[in-house]
Amino acid sequence: MEFFCYHRDRPGSVALRDELLEAHWSYMDRYAAELIARGPTFAADGETPTGSVHIVDLPDPAAARAFAFDEPNHQAGAYRDVLLRRWRNLLGRTMWEFPGGPTGGSRYLVLGLGSGEPADLAVPADRNELIAYGPLLSDDGATWLGTAALLRAPDPATARAVLTRERYAAIEVHDWEFGGRR
Repeated sequence: MEFFCYHRDRPGSVALRDELLEAHWSYMDRYAAELIARGPTFAADGETPTGSVHIVDLPDPAAARAFAFDEPNHQAGAYRDVLLRRWRNLLGRTMWEFPGGPTGGSRYLVLGLGSGEPADLAVPADRNELIAYGPLLSDDGATWLGTAALLRAPDPATARAVLTRERYAAIEVHDWEFGGRR
């Protein structure tokens, strides 16, 4: 089962995140084979981290909750909240298989939170710019709750346009980059 996990930083937690960087990476190393995508989000300045995205394939919702809540930054209080949802990998690949590679161009996390009839279940026509794409689902996978995408785009407005605006209660766009050990 695939899960989308977005830990949002608590304001003022940059020093704590820096202190825990090796612990975070060591924790994620334990899940290297299960990771579909990972990486930090940033504030408009492009420097200040605002969160951490992990898309991971795990056996069940209990394993996903353990993954999300046992993470060292979460345990230390660096994160203010966690968005954890079942997810379906509509591209069938990991971020490491993205044809555009890990560098070059601006990268974004686009989150569309919705309810009711599912939207954007088909992969957009320009899939070459998509790094990861799929629906956010309830724990049992039966209810559509939104859509999450990681993509390369020239600007936030172009990134936002990957989702059908009127089908979501809110669409968030965050600067994002490939994560992992450097």
